[in-house]
Amino acid sequence: MGEHLDRRRFMALGLAGAAATAFGTAASVPDQADAATAPVLLAADEFDGPAGSAPNPAIWRYDLGAGGWGNAELQTYTDTRRNSALDGAGNLVITARREADGSYTSARLKTEGTYTAQYGRIEARIRIPRGQGIWPAFWMLGADIGQVGWPACGEIDVMENVGYEPTLVHGTVHGPGYSGAQGISSTRQNPSGAPFADDFHVYGVDWRPGSVTWTVDGVAYRTVTRADVGSNPWVFDKPFFVILNVAVGGTWPGSPDASTSFPQQMTIDWLRVFQSA
Repeated sequence: MGEHLDRRRFMALGLAGAAATAFGTAASVPDQADAATAPVLLAADEFDGPAGSAPNPAIWRYDLGAGGWGNAELQTYTDTRRNSALDGAGNLVITARREADGSYTSARLKTEGTYTAQYGRIEARIRIPRGQGIWPAFWMLGADIGQVGWPACGEIDVMENVGYEPTLVHGTVHGPGYSGAQGISSTRQNPSGAPFADDFHVYGVDWRPGSVTWTVDGVAYRTVTRADVGSNPWVFDKPFFVILNVAVGGTWPGSPDASTSFPQQMTIDWLRVFQSA
């Protein structure tokens, strides 16, 4: 599954503050002419490890509990291996479950307090879950959230999907004056017409000073710049941390119904951070 790199590289790198100007793919091998501007892989988690083991605790921490998470979500987030574990084949699997008592559990993993990134290409190869009421996400929050709160910290949603839109993914930024339903957003339709949950896809952002560009499988579909926020603050020129989660229910996706099967799994093959040479 993908090119497996040394996952320890994700642990020892200071990622904040370096601007990025050129990007390629992880598989590209530059020739002499463009070697000076070839993208540099600064960090990677390839999720290698024994089946049933926890994701690297030096990288990943957990948000825990219920309470709706500001969106009337139904799940309780846990740190148990029932809801997040390596599969032994180079993947992290986040599992949303309907428990015997009718409640829902899932997992929300974050790099808050372990590493941040500022600018670059941040991307992950993911197979999303499916079904009414299922809400997978790969996103980032400003590392200063504890000091300034949300939305002043800023939020970059690299990929979100709601189960009733199986062939669409969303990319959004939120900040002061453009948060919640007023976030600046765009969508990408799967060109094959198939549900995104049918296969792995690479979801990413090309994040530069003053702009954020969303990509799916290397194809850009929207760029947001300072000009797009008007007189509101642009809050994306600072360190952010990464979040991976699967929510159940909420004001956007709605609740699961009789058509929704459980468990539902989001499978992450790799997560990588590139910056320019």
